[in-house]
Amino acid sequence: MAAAGATAIGPSLLAGAIRTADSSGAKRIAPAGPASRYTAAISVAFVRRKGDYGIRWPGAVYDGEAARRNYTEQIEKESKRLGVKVAIRPEPIYSTAEGDEWLAQAKTEKPDGLLVVLLDRQMHAWPTAARAVETNIPTVIFAPVGAAFTTNTAPLSKKVGAFIASTDNFSQAAYGMKTLRAGAKLREMRFVVLRGKERKDTEVKYLGTKLRYVPAASFLDEYDQTPRTGEVKAIAAEYMKNATRISGPTEEDVLNGVKSYVVARNILEREEGDGITMDCLGALGATKVSLPCIAWSRMLDHGIPAACEADLGAAVTHALVQYLFDRPGFQQDPVADTSNDALIGAHCTCPTRLNGFSQPPESYYLSHHHGMRDAVPRPMWREGQRMTVAIVGLSNKDKVPPHMYISSGTVMKNIAVPPSGGCVVSVMVKLDGVDDCLAYPGFHQIFFYGDYKKQLREYCQLFGIEARVV
Repeated sequence: MAAAGATAIGPSLLAGAIRTADSSGAKRIAPAGPASRYTAAISVAFVRRKGDYGIRWPGAVYDGEAARRNYTEQIEKESKRLGVKVAIRPEPIYSTAEGDEWLAQAKTEKPDGLLVVLLDRQMHAWPTAARAVETNIPTVIFAPVGAAFTTNTAPLSKKVGAFIASTDNFSQAAYGMKTLRAGAKLREMRFVVLRGKERKDTEVKYLGTKLRYVPAASFLDEYDQTPRTGEVKAIAAEYMKNATRISGPTEEDVLNGVKSYVVARNILEREEGDGITMDCLGALGATKVSLPCIAWSRMLDHGIPAACEADLGAAVTHALVQYLFDRPGFQQDPVADTSNDALIGAHCTCPTRLNGFSQPPESYYLSHHHGMRDAVPRPMWREGQRMTVAIVGLSNKDKVPPHMYISSGTVMKNIAVPPSGGCVVSVMVKLDGVDDCLAYPGFHQIFFYGDYKKQLREYCQLFGIEARVV
């Protein structure tokens, strides 16, 4: 397995490198676009009848005031953790009229979402929740045990714009708050799109995600003017030191790849982008300039959505995965493996912090791109790890919602390339309930750690995206 001149390091050294990765002079990258400055707003109201509960659910056994204090504290704590603004109605909604007044105010103020906390099952409680959904403001309904029968939840269970957390577990309502934040951030964020010759600003239909097209030649111009600084050398040395082996690329390849990262970072900051994508093969394929494989891998590791080949569907899916699950994803070309009834995801750029931005990276070695050029960090996916597949399919029409293909499964193994052909990061996964992958739908789907099929379906329902679970 080891190539001549390969370098091996132990786990303790790798852990130390993780802690000091940005202390050697490397500038920390961060989103620089409108989403980075936007604070999502959520309007919150508790709903119950006035007076004692009596014999009707949730009954006299339920201390509604204690529950309100408890959930208020948890909502405020979660809002600080997420960095969102919450406006909590000072008193519960005690009547239909009060509910209508609150909802009318919400339609005027246009918050990014509503959180309706039901501390009652009777009278105006569920009708108020239903009218909240009808405002067309994404609505999270939290109904602790005692506040709902299935006869209450059924009418709204599939309603677009509704997310129902029917449980005593507040973490589901907290995730609902996170989905509201994710939808707002996705709408507000800007992708820098390095493609073509025209400079223009536009947006993704229906989702509202901002797009700033910048001529692809800008990357080449910036590359030619960017010196090989001490920072470039330090980052390249870090990649080479932390690699379990180096098979193919030279130190010069790694330095050129890191230089592409610095170029992309400069463009992202100058153009005020929250994410970036590039027609990399079209712009750089015929040149000797390094393809942005290390650049995109590093950006993804640092929480910057970075998509290959100017694929806008993959771009917004990258962003959504990061906003919802605090981890990067792997954009890949799908390949069927009929002997294992499995799907192989293959590409030449992949993040290493697959467990999460704050978690240690997976081990990696440095390889050539499948075109026998440049340098690629090839992380080793953990066999047996549960994972999710997702890709947003965009529409070209304003009022036509996108769709999302969603699957979950388990990592089977890492394919060695070579001797196999194709992209050097090749990961085989066994998908739940999928016995034939020959016609698996979509392309450039995002693979990422964790089984989040249910959560993605909830997000799709809340924001009117058609969930196509495979």
